[in-house]
Amino acid sequence: MIRVVVADDQALVRGGFRVLVDSAPDLEVAGEAADGTEAVALARKHLPDVVLMDIRMPHMNGLEATRLICGGEDTSTVRVLILTTFDLDEYVYAALRAGASGFLLKDTPPADLLAGIRVVAGGEALLAPSVTRQLIREFVRRPEGDQLAPPEALNTLTEREREVLALVARGWSNAEIAERLYLSPATAKTHVGRLLMKLQARDRTQLVVIAYETGLVTPNTP
Repeated sequence: MIRVVVADDQALVRGGFRVLVDSAPDLEVAGEAADGTEAVALARKHLPDVVLMDIRMPHMNGLEATRLICGGEDTSTVRVLILTTFDLDEYVYAALRAGASGFLLKDTPPADLLAGIRVVAGGEALLAPSVTRQLIREFVRRPEGDQLAPPEALNTLTEREREVLALVARGWSNAEIAERLYLSPATAKTHVGRLLMKLQARDRTQLVVIAYETGLVTPNTP
């Protein structure tokens, strides 16, 4: 059973998400939070698999709550899935660097939302194409030196691991990477696991950020 905390300052929205999540046989809502402070408290109390996190909330916004949850030793296993709208895309990069595992738009179809929760709970990244484009735009205009990982971090990687990291940064799944590089899916998964360990990344989403910030992949790379 995948346990979910719903964090949104609108009671009607929270209620809608609760009904939807609880309707799935493998998902259940562990708690509801009306602001970031409550979201952090519930994450520490219940240790859910996923927190559905709104960004704009009173007292503590979703970005700070994400940073505290993903950076806390007691909540390091909790994944955060940001729920956003197009007018909040300027926060995408900051939330990823704070440790968020993915984004979904609030108008996402219900079935896709449930699938997204399962993907994030399984340790995968969830970035819609529109969000990925925003991430790249934000990377291009970010301040110099504001990096999650320096270029030297790539020195520990083999040539094959660099290839795999570049494809992860393009949003490819393990199966797609395996087909492209003529590997078995298990071998591709092993390479991704080694990248997570060597680069000290929480998940695939942070691998995407690291690939751009170290210069391995650039927005103009074919």
